[in-house]
Amino acid sequence: MNIPIGVPIEGGFFAGTIQLDDGTRYGLVVAPKADGQHADTLWIDEYKDAPGAQSYNDGLANTIAMADAGSALAQWARSLRIAGHDDWYIPSQDELELCYRNLKTTAEKNYCYARSGINLSAVPPTRPYTTTLPAQTTAKPFTENGNEAFDAAGYWSSTQHAAYSDFAWYQTFDFGCQDCSYTSTRLRARAVRRIPIE
Repeated sequence: MNIPIGVPIEGGFFAGTIQLDDGTRYGLVVAPKADGQHADTLWIDEYKDAPGAQSYNDGLANTIAMADAGSALAQWARSLRIAGHDDWYIPSQDELELCYRNLKTTAEKNYCYARSGINLSAVPPTRPYTTTLPAQTTAKPFTENGNEAFDAAGYWSSTQHAAYSDFAWYQTFDFGCQDCSYTSTRLRARAVRRIPIE
């Protein structure tokens, strides 16, 4: 499947291709900002665990686990009905990184610390960021001040920290910092869905 990044498709916009642990590949679709972005909110109530929400590439499974554990954010994502689709979820850490890499809003230099940018679930897998790669997206609606642009802020992934259940992973969209924060921190979120790829 050769789909240009950022084009409208299946209720949202194409953000790239992700591969799950079993080798299944999917096209990642980002929800329209007006309907599929949540204002700053908790990942889950303080000190609550979400068993089963630790996948780096399966945001759907993570979001279901979050919702089952009582996360209002996850329940919001699962309740979305956009363009006839009801399978929206909070992206996993690697899915969220793919969104940054392919739909980067600004021309800011990228965060180049540690493993930021390594994404073994992306198709093809990616290496750490350089100061100039990834570059600002060419998808105009996602560039700075565009109607669909990610805000220059932190967005929650649905991936809980593997060692500390009161932390979850997030990514900023100004220069691409990947980090974790207390699940009681207030960050925004953008829903996604996925489509099968032959």
